[in-house]
Amino acid sequence: MEERWSTEHVLSLAPDAASLKAAGKLSGPAPWSGAGWGQGALWGECRGSGSTPYRTVVELGGPAYQCSCPSRKFPCKHALGLLLLWSGSPEAVPGGTVPPEWAAAWLAGRQKRAQKVSAPAAADPVAAARRAERRSARVAAGAQELCLRLADRIRQGLADPAAASAGWDQVAARMVDAQAPGLAARARELGSAGQESLLAEYALLHLLAAAYQRVGELPEPLAATVRARVGFTTDTAELLAGPTVRDQWLVLGRRDNADANLTTRRVWLHGTKTGRSALLLAFGRPGQAPDLPLPTGQLLEAELAFHPSARPLRAVIGARYGTPGTARTLPSGLSPTAGLAAYGEAVADDPWVESWPVVLAGVVPVPGRPDWYLTDGQHALPIRDTGEDARWRLAAVSGGRPVTVFGECGHRGFTPVTVWDESGKATGVSG
Repeated sequence: MEERWSTEHVLSLAPDAASLKAAGKLSGPAPWSGAGWGQGALWGECRGSGSTPYRTVVELGGPAYQCSCPSRKFPCKHALGLLLLWSGSPEAVPGGTVPPEWAAAWLAGRQKRAQKVSAPAAADPVAAARRAERRSARVAAGAQELCLRLADRIRQGLADPAAASAGWDQVAARMVDAQAPGLAARARELGSAGQESLLAEYALLHLLAAAYQRVGELPEPLAATVRARVGFTTDTAELLAGPTVRDQWLVLGRRDNADANLTTRRVWLHGTKTGRSALLLAFGRPGQAPDLPLPTGQLLEAELAFHPSARPLRAVIGARYGTPGTARTLPSGLSPTAGLAAYGEAVADDPWVESWPVVLAGVVPVPGRPDWYLTDGQHALPIRDTGEDARWRLAAVSGGRPVTVFGECGHRGFTPVTVWDESGKATGVSG
């Protein structure tokens, strides 16, 4: 039988802060009736403002949700509230019970639909090769055009910030037409780059565009890095069909970034046997939480398939084994100097990498002006790309004592994601 999830695990499923707050009001037994748990599912009826209670079912394996409420969020506040009730009040949601007819009908329908899903038709390899050839030619033409535009701007000079940052949206649109979204994104960023970093950004983009024009001459790992940076992707099924790395993976932290159209979730893992780092990505539409409900501190035995690269980091998760556990000890960490060296090694393999996941051990957050720092008493890293609340949360956990901090180490400093206190309790500080 599935173990009850931790509260953090449930909270990681929330699509937004409003759902989280509303679910908290439904996490007690008072509004619920007929709640139960068994056969890989959880169900209950929640009393609302109407005469008929909302019927809520959660299939734990997906997880997947069904609720009779009108909310368009997934999971809705009722599903989250039921999960919180199950997590924190076992007596209110008894296990080993049989789902009522309305819940069983939905679960049976899901199972039936899953069985009907047929294997995708085999792709035509000849047609696929032609499409790939056409796209490579278009990207190469776009890269050549981009190199010329960058050279023209350099000849005109970068002393005038307005002139140096103008017109890059149009260049980005040309790169989109050339099917090179990676080049387009970097070209668009030139329009808002600071004067102090403009020349470096020009150089990195020129290096990438020039590298793609000679990608056939590069060693395969570096060629894979260039293709990925330009915007070529690898299908998940294709990745999982190749070599995978099985390990007991520790979830080091998670960060969600949302805009009007998309929420991007990043989950960092550390292989306790192999020592490898991994980054999982998931995406969600507005009102829908991204997949990957992996709480910080969870240990899961699984196979990961890494995207090809000179410095593989991004991965997809494949087969999982056993029941996830919880780490009882602090992750091992590095000094600020060693953390910065780890980022340097990553840059040596991939010149376009912005940061590298690092655990720092025995560091103290120190307020400063304008930056805060993480120091071990000998060396320090500036804390960047995080808000005032996050910095004070970090300081509160530390209380002036050395702590273990996971985050991303880059050329601009260190962006904290998770901090562990002396007892080993993890607290998210990103945002």
